[in-house]
Amino acid sequence: MNVITTFKEKKVQKQLSYERKMLREISLESLKEKINHSFGSYLRSKTLFVTSIEEGCMDIAIEAFLLGARNSRFGYYGESVESVKQRSYYDLKYLTDHLYDFITYWTHAGDYDMVSEGLYYTCEHYVDSWWNEGFIKGEKRYRLKLH
Repeated sequence: MNVITTFKEKKVQKQLSYERKMLREISLESLKEKINHSFGSYLRSKTLFVTSIEEGCMDIAIEAFLLGARNSRFGYYGESVESVKQRSYYDLKYLTDHLYDFITYWTHAGDYDMVSEGLYYTCEHYVDSWWNEGFIKGEKRYRLKLH
């Protein structure tokens, strides 16, 4: 007797396997280093909840990294980085908005009168840099036929 599987199940299993392989490419130290580089001075001066904000930033970084890695196959097949980034514009925008809302909630504790435009651009740059890193590492895996 054979086990019957659907294409959806097979696709999900393949995607999870690929994501596990890609997560081996990043380290906890690099995550913390980029958080401190991007938000370090801002977080130290505005809040006492630095560890909880760092965890949220790590989650967003991992999501952006995996999004870039998933879209790297388009770059491997000859599409430019900017056109691939346009494919995932809404996902990147969602991640940026989510990170910005998360940080403003924890730093201002409900005081939304002080909206920082600079913080939004920092969040946008942070998400974009992790997307680019995932894209580059994923494209490298495709070139080496490790996908």
